[in-house]
Amino acid sequence: MTRVDSAVCSPEWLALREEADAAARSTELVAHLAGLSGTARDLGSGTGAMTRWLAPRLPGITEWVLQDSDPRLLARAAQDCAAPVTALHADLAELRARDLAATALVTSSALLDLLTAEELDAIVAACLQAGCAALLTLNVTGEVVFEPAEPLDREFAAAFNDHQRRTVAGRRLLGPDAGGRAARALARGGAALTWPSPWRLGSARPELTASWLDGWLGAACAQRPELAAHAEAYQHRRLDECAAGRLVVTVGHLDVLHLPAGGRR
Repeated sequence: MTRVDSAVCSPEWLALREEADAAARSTELVAHLAGLSGTARDLGSGTGAMTRWLAPRLPGITEWVLQDSDPRLLARAAQDCAAPVTALHADLAELRARDLAATALVTSSALLDLLTAEELDAIVAACLQAGCAALLTLNVTGEVVFEPAEPLDREFAAAFNDHQRRTVAGRRLLGPDAGGRAARALARGGAALTWPSPWRLGSARPELTASWLDGWLGAACAQRPELAAHAEAYQHRRLDECAAGRLVVTVGHLDVLHLPAGGRR
């Protein structure tokens, strides 16, 4: 069974990040899907933010299937999405090509880094066998750039990235390796295009910046407990810079688009 950390999928966190996600996703890749029609399936749909962002840009998609293993999130998504949606309570590990037989497009947002290599490969295989397009957005790359920079930035970033690749209940997560792996695998069945989709954090989004920083440092210290001695002072400095309008944080993400050879339109 595919399991993800409940903290990164809480309704509160998903709501907090929705605006930044919308600003970051690549409209350049979406342009390649102009004219696509039929049904789309959003994997790990959460509260439906991906569908709310993408549906107005793809008017030819007449139905959205929102697939998630959390029924609470699905219920909220069904209420908040203006597009025609079908809520599907199902685990991603159960996805097969036959499930996508009538699907023109598979989407995801901030999902792949929470999967194992085997789980990602199974999703890719289902898409390739079904011959559908795929738009897999906001895959964390592990690149974090602070302005102004500090020597500790690299230490915390490296520890966080190692934490993203940790093993949980026997599942070794892909973390920042997921986007590149997805692009390489999808390229075997047609065109695979990538586009950077970084978050821009700072004083314009102080609540998200503070919440992200807290989680980033917490994960880094969980991976390398010796960093905890420096984390509190570092966090205070960064939050003071944010409050003063001096902090800019670029958090790297990668969007991946797959266009099947002779695919559906």
